[in-house]
Amino acid sequence: MNFTAPHRTAPHRMNERRIGRGRLPVPALGLAVVAIAFFALPFVGLLWRAPWADTWNVLSEPAVRTALRLSIICSLWATGLSLLFGVPLAWLLARVDFPGRGIVRALCTLSMVLPPVVGGVALFFALGRRGLFGQYLDRWFGIQLPFSTTAVVIAQTFVAMPFLVLTVEAALRQLDRRYDAAARTLGASRWYAFRRVTLPAVRSALIAGAVLAWARALGEFGATITFAGNFPGTTRTIPLSTYLALQSEPQDALILSLLLIAVSFGVLVGLRDRWLGGGPGAGAG
Repeated sequence: MNFTAPHRTAPHRMNERRIGRGRLPVPALGLAVVAIAFFALPFVGLLWRAPWADTWNVLSEPAVRTALRLSIICSLWATGLSLLFGVPLAWLLARVDFPGRGIVRALCTLSMVLPPVVGGVALFFALGRRGLFGQYLDRWFGIQLPFSTTAVVIAQTFVAMPFLVLTVEAALRQLDRRYDAAARTLGASRWYAFRRVTLPAVRSALIAGAVLAWARALGEFGATITFAGNFPGTTRTIPLSTYLALQSEPQDALILSLLLIAVSFGVLVGLRDRWLGGGPGAGAG
């Protein structure tokens, strides 16, 4: 007996498409709209009050240009350090089973949820002149990290690296390990397989994690002002300049705030789901 699928008319197909769209119930849709407005209104308020006519004058001030240059340089250094140490850390957490792995993961991502000022205090008492480790740097090598440009990089790396670690770890967990096994079977060393097989497969997640880490480092404030201080040309980044401007020149603070918002918003829009997916399919694209 021959069974054939029933013929679907055009209205039936339209109904199926409507059901597949997954429309929200009206109350849930209303709450979602309120949530969107909650996030959008503060930024709309900034756009409304911004002195657009003075934008170029503010951004061209020597102090602002110096702070912007320092922010870019330090955030790029922080991103590089996050890649250097964060990728092996993500691989360790994703691929190696060892006692206390959950505790190690929580420890390495704790700075994401800590108040940034607390992170700065922790860095100060660890790497300061009388800190747990910093006292030996000062005593043996004459190195003093706090209140220096290096301290800015360290503070930014401390708060930014977890974004890269979590993104890359998620991609590594989803990646089929048989690719590595096949490379090893063909005679590749672990290091060669990691460089030529694993990293290319999670390239999208690697890019997404690096960009997120850079954006977080660029906007870092609390840990920086606590551990590195606020010295013009040395540690005063754009977020610190924005905070100072708010006390004396609110209009300048608006413009600097919009600059940081534009960078962050552009990063998130540019990444989209394709980069934030982190799966093997995304990495191969």
